[in-house]
Amino acid sequence: MFEPDIEMMKLSEIRALQTERFVKMVKYAYDNVPMYMEKFAEAGITPDDIKSLDDVHKVPFTVKDDLRKHYPYGIRAVPLDRIVRLHASSGTTGKPTVVTYTEKDMETWNNLMARCYSSAGVGSDDIVQNCYGYGLFTGGLGFHYGAEILGATVIPISTGNTKKQLMMLKDMQSTVIACTPSYALYLAEAAEKEGYNPKEDFNLKVGMFGAEPWSEEARKRIEESLGIKAYDVFGMSELYGPGVAVECKEQNGLHIWSDEFLVETIDPDTGEVLPEGERGELVFTMLTREAMPLLRYRTKDLAIINYEECACGRAHPRIMRIRGRSDDMLIVGGVNVFPSQIEHVLMNIKGVGDQYLIIVDRDILDSLQVQVEVAPEFFNSPDYDQTGFAKKLEMEMQAVLTVRARVEVLEPGTLPRSEGKAQRVLDKRTI
Repeated sequence: MFEPDIEMMKLSEIRALQTERFVKMVKYAYDNVPMYMEKFAEAGITPDDIKSLDDVHKVPFTVKDDLRKHYPYGIRAVPLDRIVRLHASSGTTGKPTVVTYTEKDMETWNNLMARCYSSAGVGSDDIVQNCYGYGLFTGGLGFHYGAEILGATVIPISTGNTKKQLMMLKDMQSTVIACTPSYALYLAEAAEKEGYNPKEDFNLKVGMFGAEPWSEEARKRIEESLGIKAYDVFGMSELYGPGVAVECKEQNGLHIWSDEFLVETIDPDTGEVLPEGERGELVFTMLTREAMPLLRYRTKDLAIINYEECACGRAHPRIMRIRGRSDDMLIVGGVNVFPSQIEHVLMNIKGVGDQYLIIVDRDILDSLQVQVEVAPEFFNSPDYDQTGFAKKLEMEMQAVLTVRARVEVLEPGTLPRSEGKAQRVLDKRTI
């Protein structure tokens, strides 16, 4: 463990620390961020009304649009001369969301990432090949500095140039790979095409994967193809970046570092706080951040929080695998469909490849189409029947989704590959 005194705190100790920090953070945000003073006034409360965690529901939510409205520096609690780092989202849907960090914030973030690596068994004798993008995106530098804090060797190769990635994996004998899960699947496929045997030619032991949703079935494929243990890492730019939560070696939920983050689940439609153990939208309050404190930030991620102590001994609550995002949910003919449900079905069927694309369109009625590649070994086998296989996939999907999806079975290598986040959904109704 990187910080055993914190990581092994009992839940009662965590709650006591959260209470102290939450009350202080509410006052700090109110006193230093005009936006929160306005939000509190609209809600008819002051920091004096917040005395314990039982009062969390009184605090107004913060949403991504708040960051966009106050672009670029509006949600900032310190003078600019104390800002040592700035990151931002891509801004593809409008103004980018800008996040800022003080020197202390950077130390906190780096330590959180070091905890994540350590929880997955990574140490100072490891070589980390970091395939996340460097720049305004938080992933590259987040995974980089966390590994360096541990004393691990970092190869800052960034995204792209897959042939060089494979060469470095073999020549440098990297033991840890950090990238998106879809890129890990692509690397495994590319390795086979380039004549590598990952389990023999590479020295990989651990994969640190995040930045996009993935299923248990995708995990199994990654672990089998690369011969590693694949760990899920949760984070978002608004909450420092990666490092909010991570799986331990039990791989049974992601531990939220609760000394730094207070989490709730709410009904995404009403905003009502849900009882423990119910699936809802994750809402986070940052407990020590100096530059850009966020109170009750709505993530739109949907999950269940498990408050039972883990078999690893940690009592930090766990996110049980994220089902999807409320804004990723597709409504097809009045039925709610999550891309993760489709991946779950596909990855459980023998003969299905790693690449797929969900297409939603509308003529008079909504239509759902899934393009999916066949695994190379099945495509070349005498048992492969394209029409029959497509019908089988359609039947399996309708049983789970309760809505008909037309399946188009494609040859291996047909769909475009991504060296970052994979495009899994094309909603033509919005084009």
